[in-house]
Amino acid sequence: MQFPVLLPIGPWLVHPHPVFESLGYLVGFQVFLALRRRAGEHLAEGQRPLLILAAIVGAIVGSKVLAWLVDPSTVWAHRTEWQAWAEGKTIVGGLLGGHLAVELAKQRMGITRSTGDLYAIPLALGIAVGRIGCFLTGLSDRTYGNPTSLPWGVDFGDGIARHPTQLYEMAVLGVLAIVLLRRMLKGHPEGHLFRLFMASYLGWRLLVGFIQPGATFLGLAAIQWACVAGLLYYVPRLRSSAPETRPASEGSA
Repeated sequence: MQFPVLLPIGPWLVHPHPVFESLGYLVGFQVFLALRRRAGEHLAEGQRPLLILAAIVGAIVGSKVLAWLVDPSTVWAHRTEWQAWAEGKTIVGGLLGGHLAVELAKQRMGITRSTGDLYAIPLALGIAVGRIGCFLTGLSDRTYGNPTSLPWGVDFGDGIARHPTQLYEMAVLGVLAIVLLRRMLKGHPEGHLFRLFMASYLGWRLLVGFIQPGATFLGLAAIQWACVAGLLYYVPRLRSSAPETRPASEGSA
């Protein structure tokens, strides 16, 4: 297999990353619409679109800021080039930034209930689909793992077999989506699904970071430190919203 794996679409050969990233957004949005039809809307008219807008803006900002922190020396060395600031984004930064922006928007709008459970399964599936594009992109995506002698190691084009961490993440997210679906069908406390998704995904990214290359500070990469901060926030709230302690509802962030 030669990376990047260009996709034949009509008369063109198209780069896989934007294709599967767009497909991930589409899949996630369609699953969200289906879940909202099933659960009904629990917010006042017009509130949900404003929260979605806040989440998008926060995710863009968060994903960029954390991407700059992953390799700040390189960004600073090329600070006069707009590409250094425009390129790169991180899912962890997007999730944390999006949640922070939603919480701020909820305070301004006077919303006190949780609102994110409807996004948990769509996020898991959407990220999993997007990771296909990361895998097919190869080395330039910088989401691969460290060298490995395991039989499923993948040569992304530099002659070195590496952990296909993108495929690992797809498998983890697939299992997580099933767990979330089962919790949803059984009934759950408001906010539990979103907290379970965030705690599980951040925990995964913290662990998988140990088999991925990159600069570290005090033994952890920037993304791992962001995961630690997120886990310190979500894990206590996840435990307090365990299904045994509260009645079932819609919910989330």
